Amino acid sequence: MLFVDKHRPKSLADLSYHEDLSERLRGLADSEDLPHLLFYGPSGAGKKTRIHALIKELFGPGAHKLKIDQRVFLNPSKRKIDVNIISSTYHQEITPSDAAGYDRLVIQDVLKEIAQTQQVDVSAKHRFKVVVINEADSLSRDAQSALRRTMEKYMGNLRLILCATSTSKIIAPIRSRCLLIRVAAPNEKQMTSVLHHVAKKEKFHLPDNVAAQIYADSGGNLRKAVLVLEALRMQSPDLSGPISIAQPDWELYIHKMCDSLLSEQTPQRLLAIRNNLYELLVHAIPPKTIIKSMVDYLVTRVDESLRIGIVEKAAFFEGRTKSSNKAIFHLEAFAVAVMTMIKSLYMGIEWDE
Repeated sequence: MLFVDKHRPKSLADLSYHEDLSERLRGLADSEDLPHLLFYGPSGAGKKTRIHALIKELFGPGAHKLKIDQRVFLNPSKRKIDVNIISSTYHQEITPSDAAGYDRLVIQDVLKEIAQTQQVDVSAKHRFKVVVINEADSLSRDAQSALRRTMEKYMGNLRLILCATSTSKIIAPIRSRCLLIRVAAPNEKQMTSVLHHVAKKEKFHLPDNVAAQIYADSGGNLRKAVLVLEALRMQSPDLSGPISIAQPDWELYIHKMCDSLLSEQTPQRLLAIRNNLYELLVHAIPPKTIIKSMVDYLVTRVDESLRIGIVEKAAFFEGRTKSSNKAIFHLEAFAVAVMTMIKSLYMGIEWDE
């Protein structure tokens, strides 16, 4: 089992940072009137860990006895849509955005079914069921509207816990019906404390300089930091000598593709970049991650006058990928936009958006 799963805290008492937030969640769990909740914060900050710890606080250890079911939904054209649902006796966890443009269908069917069934455990402390919705900020507006109606209609025996990276893409009626809980990324002291705790549990010494290097590489993502720690441990059991943190192959591949884009802006080069993008998608790299990695790399290597334009185009085409079944079209359009901006700069032409 990976360190990140083996040493994941199971209860609020086990969480070692943001103690004030843990205390707040403990107070909510003891309340007779738990509101709908919206957890938001950067990736790897610990949102899901806190959500699962809260559910355990609400219902006890039985909430960790999980099973995975695959539900099949039929869209209006009778096409089958497969969605995985993680559930216990007390809660269900879904990711409606996995259904692409049919997330509204998943929201309506699943939540209506759950809301109309009573809590089966008569000894449970709370009589409502909990539904965790992952990637809530990736839901379409139609799905969010359906979610809002469900929140109003079934409040009596259903509580929603939404998990999102940002609240900016969640409609105001949903935000106003939820208690917003921000989970910030751990700072250096907090993250290194967790890394030393994992190392102690695994019975090896973690030098302070290595912990600092892992923190700098992780960008505040604790999940990534623990994975990197395990990778370094496998490379060098005593973590002595110079330590090199390897980048993922897909990230290096994107950097190489960006270098290719920067070096030449021609139809032939665009064709090669299209093939690169197809390769990334085939290997299950999400379009959002591809665009973000491209932007992070490009803005450090282009003229300062182009940076704002690249970020704006990235935001535009990243939004397009969410509402389309053909992400490649929008990824390629983003590459074309960047190539056009660079070519215009080199030729001394004022770029027209």
